[in-house]
Amino acid sequence: MVQVIDLEIGAPKIGKAKEFGEIIRDRPGTPFPESLDRPEGYGFDNYNHIFGGGDTGSGEAKEAPSLEKTIAEMDASGVEFGLLTGVPNGEIGQIHHDFPNRFKLFAWLNPLDGMRGVYELERLVREDGADGLRVSSLYNNLPASDRRYYPLYAKCCELNVPVRIYTAMTYANDRSYELGHPRHLDDIAIDFPELRMIAGLAGWPWVGDMVGLMRRHPNLYCDTAAHRPRHFGTSGSGWEQFLQFGNTLLQDKVMTGFSRYLFNCGYDELIAEYQGLPLKEHVIEKWLYGNARNFFAE
Repeated sequence: MVQVIDLEIGAPKIGKAKEFGEIIRDRPGTPFPESLDRPEGYGFDNYNHIFGGGDTGSGEAKEAPSLEKTIAEMDASGVEFGLLTGVPNGEIGQIHHDFPNRFKLFAWLNPLDGMRGVYELERLVREDGADGLRVSSLYNNLPASDRRYYPLYAKCCELNVPVRIYTAMTYANDRSYELGHPRHLDDIAIDFPELRMIAGLAGWPWVGDMVGLMRRHPNLYCDTAAHRPRHFGTSGSGWEQFLQFGNTLLQDKVMTGFSRYLFNCGYDELIAEYQGLPLKEHVIEKWLYGNARNFFAE
């Protein structure tokens, strides 16, 4: 059985996690109490129009199973641990307590909270075991290079925890398409060379920029979350440069995020698709396991 680490496991959409998911997909900016109904298919609803529920993901992601069932599925497919996304900050400590060493959990904090957010990040890391910081600019309309994030990045450096930054185009058509452009990572890496960064979703469609920036900055890595692995090897998909460099000069910097809740399939099917890519055998092992193991061991 191959060894695997998953950089994106969706949390079950129940309780506060369900409410949390609904809030973040609302309109960007400060809500207005008398807002009118939005046009059909606008904002995150546009994902349904773009993908039509196909295998490349949609705005209506499939609900993940319970964490107990998730762990059973992980065990059956050799997944040592995974990054669990969509978890409210208040549940981080309990999940670590209930399922030790099975999940990485990143805190999600509002950069507009200033130093209060910084103090809360430190508390979550030191007391609840949060493993890093998550930044998703497409939800708050502040690109990751905005200086209001900088106190949080500085605290990550101090605590020696990484940050995972949404890095890809969004199809939510009520906000700028380039909020997740890889260029925003460049300023951060220049100003915080010690900060370990994961570019979540690998920067599509700006694949050339993503490749160049990973070559440029030693502490910048990426994951493949939200992308069906078989499409990386499809001619004309735009991933050709990513595969070329990911198989050679950047083979130590790519980690896999399976996003099974998007594709409604099991680990084994997706693992087989990675194994079918035109990658060297030892590189496939690095993508599936070794790179993430080394990254989180630091």
